[in-house]
Amino acid sequence: MEESNLTISIAHLYPELLNLYGDLGNIITLKKRCEWRNIKVEINNINIGDKIGNNDLYFIGGGQDKQQEDVAKELYSRKAELTDRMEAGAVFLGICGGYQLFGHYYQPHGKEKLKGISLLDIYTVAGKNRFIGNVTVKTDFLTPDTLVGFENHSGLTYLEGNTKPLGKSITGHGNNGCDGFEGARYKNVFGTYLHGSLLPKNPQFADYLIELALEKRYGKKIKLKPLDDKIEINTHNSLVNKPY
Repeated sequence: MEESNLTISIAHLYPELLNLYGDLGNIITLKKRCEWRNIKVEINNINIGDKIGNNDLYFIGGGQDKQQEDVAKELYSRKAELTDRMEAGAVFLGICGGYQLFGHYYQPHGKEKLKGISLLDIYTVAGKNRFIGNVTVKTDFLTPDTLVGFENHSGLTYLEGNTKPLGKSITGHGNNGCDGFEGARYKNVFGTYLHGSLLPKNPQFADYLIELALEKRYGKKIKLKPLDDKIEINTHNSLVNKPY
């Protein structure tokens, strides 16, 4: 199938509330990497009270505690709908606070537990220390196999069941500073603490998500044509194993 005949729809969940540390750059990267291949892209900004819609890819970023509380209530009310989307093959990417809400719950200090939507078999509790610095992660499903980014979180996330880590932390603290892993993935759902933003510096991951979204829409695997990623790759390589 020619790329010029393809379309994907991307839902940006609650961009007015959850958009810290350049998370919007992930949407821009997905959009541009499609447009450079003449793939049509529909970007749907979903705010509080809006319908979720049937999209191919759902993105949610990070935010401060108050904004995360507001989003958690809204998101939980859409749990059944979003679970159906996951089971139908839709792609999900959650960053930091959004990642935490993909799990069962986030327990802040001295506040009510925030219920998540359980797309990932994970839970998060507030820690005493804040992890801030560069991160390199080694994956087993991407080529090149490293992801780079910047973490800034105090939440400690723990994986259970069939949920796998996004990868092994080479530098940085990752999910909880103890088990050596960063992020989580299950089916087409991905969560991570990597800000900065993530996808511009990791074009292979952006393309992987696009391919999964196209497969969800068209029911078959579609291999993207390569782009000239010299700048992106040089940026990525300059950050691999960068000191924390």
